[in-house]
Amino acid sequence: MNIVYKLTIRNLKQNKKRTLVTIIGVIISVAMVTAVATLAFSFSDLMIRQTIADRGEWHVQYQGVTKEQLDAIQGDDRTKTVAITRDLGYAPLEGGQNPNKPYLFIKEYDALGFTQFQIELSKGRLPQTNKEVVISEPVATNAKVNYEIGDHISLRVGERIEQGSDHPLDQTEPLRREDGTLTETLQHIKTRDYTVVGFIKRPVWETAWAPGYTIISYIDENIIGANDRVNAAVVLQKINPSLFVHAENLAKNNDIASVQYNNDLLHYYGLSKSGASQSMMYSLSAILMAIIMIGSISLIYNAFAISVSERSRHLGMLASVGATKKQKRNSVLFEGVVIGLISIPIGILCGLAGIGITFWFMNTMIQGALWTSEKLTVIVTPLSLLIACVVSMMTIFISAYLPAIKASKVSAMDAIRQTTDVKLTANAVKTSKFIRKLFGIEAEIGLKNLKRNKRRYHAILFSLVISIVLFLTVSFFTASMKQSLELSREGVNYDIEVSYSNGKRIDDPLLQSIVSLDGVTEYNVVQELYKNAWIDEAFIADELQEMVKKDKSLLQDGKYRYDIKLHALNDLSLQAYAKAVGANYEHLTDPDLLAAIVIYTTHYQDMDTGKYVQTKAMYTNVGQSIELTNSYIENAEETKVNKVTVAALTDQAPMGVSPAGLGGLNMIVSERVMDRLADQEEQANVQAFLHLKSTEPMRTQQQIEEMYETNLNVYNVYQSRKSEEQQILMMSVFSYGFIILISAIAIANIFNTISTGLSLRKREFAMLKSVGMTPKGFTKMLNYESVFYGANSLLFGLPLSFAVMVLIYRAFANKFSYGFTLPWMSILSVIVAVFVIVGSAIVFSGAKVKKENIIDALKQENI
Repeated sequence: MNIVYKLTIRNLKQNKKRTLVTIIGVIISVAMVTAVATLAFSFSDLMIRQTIADRGEWHVQYQGVTKEQLDAIQGDDRTKTVAITRDLGYAPLEGGQNPNKPYLFIKEYDALGFTQFQIELSKGRLPQTNKEVVISEPVATNAKVNYEIGDHISLRVGERIEQGSDHPLDQTEPLRREDGTLTETLQHIKTRDYTVVGFIKRPVWETAWAPGYTIISYIDENIIGANDRVNAAVVLQKINPSLFVHAENLAKNNDIASVQYNNDLLHYYGLSKSGASQSMMYSLSAILMAIIMIGSISLIYNAFAISVSERSRHLGMLASVGATKKQKRNSVLFEGVVIGLISIPIGILCGLAGIGITFWFMNTMIQGALWTSEKLTVIVTPLSLLIACVVSMMTIFISAYLPAIKASKVSAMDAIRQTTDVKLTANAVKTSKFIRKLFGIEAEIGLKNLKRNKRRYHAILFSLVISIVLFLTVSFFTASMKQSLELSREGVNYDIEVSYSNGKRIDDPLLQSIVSLDGVTEYNVVQELYKNAWIDEAFIADELQEMVKKDKSLLQDGKYRYDIKLHALNDLSLQAYAKAVGANYEHLTDPDLLAAIVIYTTHYQDMDTGKYVQTKAMYTNVGQSIELTNSYIENAEETKVNKVTVAALTDQAPMGVSPAGLGGLNMIVSERVMDRLADQEEQANVQAFLHLKSTEPMRTQQQIEEMYETNLNVYNVYQSRKSEEQQILMMSVFSYGFIILISAIAIANIFNTISTGLSLRKREFAMLKSVGMTPKGFTKMLNYESVFYGANSLLFGLPLSFAVMVLIYRAFANKFSYGFTLPWMSILSVIVAVFVIVGSAIVFSGAKVKKENIIDALKQENI
């Protein structure tokens, strides 16, 4: 080790406090990078495991393939494993007591399929031949049909075909019936004989409204005939963006008609077939990584910049005894290497420990909120550690390199005399007379202190600006991500929907029986009626205005026809809803006023671009009237015009009300107003729905079905709601966790920079005290300095934050379209926080400086 490096290490030891502060700053930065990388990998792993548990492990599924095509898929070099499945069809369930599920649905798997699709055996064994089946437990618990292991059953298996159609219906499509009579039949029937060999739990992938109970048999690849068709679920060797193109080419080259992707699983690998989604993910990843690196560099850079400023005399001494520019530069870079070797391993361990402790506290909450069976575990991969190390080393190098270049240019005499840091020209320290008159001499001295040592002032100002930008941009990113997820949701805000297939309203005795079931926590009764309204072109949605500019035939007499969906709430629900949105309940229930709450926003997916768009459904104001006509019928005259007054505008929808889509408008009214708006003919078209939330949705569904009401439809959509809430909560935990980390970094950054800067000014403060500055005056000077720091940092930080927000907004615009709005609450919070944090840091550091002995401070060289 040469003499320059030895002197560098000695200098680090002599200035222990400064060295320790720098090391702690680097540790915090490395811990943040490690925590963020580990958090991302761990959440991704959780959702991958949970998706596999729910929907099976497969990436690409080729549907309706022949034996020859199956061989081509198995022989593909990217294929790891292939599970063979087949939907054999439906068979009537003899003796079934649930009129909503009159069938058995027969599905076949090979041995690998039983593993990949998470079949949970509860009793007996799995099928080993195509003459054996396992039966879902709800056949006994819900349909009240009991089978025993060893029973022989003969089933008439066919396809569900709706009257007037030749398209087969599958498990995702509910039972077709009208006025209690089935409007579907089983066709292409074949008889199958089976032996019951076991029982399974209800498969997670079976939708709650599926018309058939699942039973599973075995399919043997070796006995697949030349004309038989099966589905091939493929697990790939490697998951990368090219899998979509490869799958399409494989299907095209082998004349395979249909290819499906496990999009939910692939999304958690960071892949999407949509080019817009890929562009959004890559843009956001780049912005997020840039934010992390800028935060880390600012924290470490300030530590090194102040360190070099304080070491200027030491570097000047090196130069005076013959040290070259290169040796001075290398001295600072070597300091970075030493600090990095100490800090990076400790920072990585601290980051992993912090995430581990966080997960330990969060696991119970996450499992309950997400309804997951999997636990959140800390995933440490070589890639996550490599990311942490590379980002940390790059930040340390950049942070040390810039001060090193400055250090190499300092001459020996200037460094020893320390004339480079402090500029005393008249223009450099000139202040406005207005400052002294308004705030006093303390404020003027404080401002001069900032101007005379611009390097330290700029370091602290840079730290504050970066902290502001980091906090505001991450807050905006979180809000944008939440809004994007909300736009992509189906709008499901309930667990179960109950209605009569013939449109009959649910009577009070049945309603009370349902809502009093154990587990039901909330309910809402909604009556729906469709109307129309001709809206002037100037007031229609922006997207519709663009459409009518291209096609004027969409207008009639300068007006566009809107589909109006009226939703009537009962008095109790309407009263609560009106209070929440600020509407007058008395006006809403007056049948003579005909008032309604209008949901003025809507969202939809543009089928041409794949974008999710949020827009104003229509431009209107409170107090205006909308003329409603009867439901539009082609070539028929519209009659009965009713004027409905807009009582309130809101973007909040009550339970059970979904977005109206482009060209639609949701209006919430009272039952009395609905009765006035619906004429005798339309009364028959009023549909009533009961929406429920339940702590045990599957049990509640079974209890409702066991009431055996004729024509009663029960749709359990908790799986869709669960999936949406999983995504929202996962994003919230990740984003708010990131905000907490960023806030901690920002506060540590500010305290570190300001406290170190004040410690380096001990001699300056001692000189002020020696010429008569009182403790009160000293305190006022520091307070004014904090005000100057805060005001200037906001002056630069807020515009920079807005610029980064625009970049984030444009990244989201690849997939989502919604209005740009500033996070005003976050902006207000950051303005208050800047002055509080800066003031606290200066008061905390100033209190230490006040206690210093004047003579000792004037003599001090090290901190």
